[in-house]
Amino acid sequence: MAYSKILRRLREEKTNYRKRGTMLMGKRDFVTVNISNENTQVQVLTPGMTGDKVIASAHSRYLLEKGWKGSRKSISAAYLTGYLAGKKALVKGAKDAILYTGTKRYTQRMAAALKGIIDAGLEVPADSETFPADERINGEHLTVKNEVSKIKSTIDTEVK
Repeated sequence: MAYSKILRRLREEKTNYRKRGTMLMGKRDFVTVNISNENTQVQVLTPGMTGDKVIASAHSRYLLEKGWKGSRKSISAAYLTGYLAGKKALVKGAKDAILYTGTKRYTQRMAAALKGIIDAGLEVPADSETFPADERINGEHLTVKNEVSKIKSTIDTEVK
């Protein structure tokens, strides 16, 4: 009986190779959203056989520089981080992309980051019913009610 080697990233449940293969065949840019215990990171990438190339990246630590007082992993922070990544990607020449979740589940924070990317002007196919309510995105349930619009306007002025 022969030994069948299982790929390490498949064994560690980090890569869904079937989903990744279909994404590579599409040859479109893709968006990844990573939400850790403290931060949110959004990247826009171009797929390649030898490796993916990052077009634009945004991290929620940027929000602290702009006076953000809330959590960096909240729905509002995910929206703003996605908005920043979308603006940066547009500057670099990206026009459309798809969301690549890999082995992660589609969550409300991931949907908020995707809405931020779409609001920035990048064309991403998504159902608007899956997005969180505007009250949640604007932080009306948090103590950061007015900060979302202020930080969004600073992103608009800085990233051109």
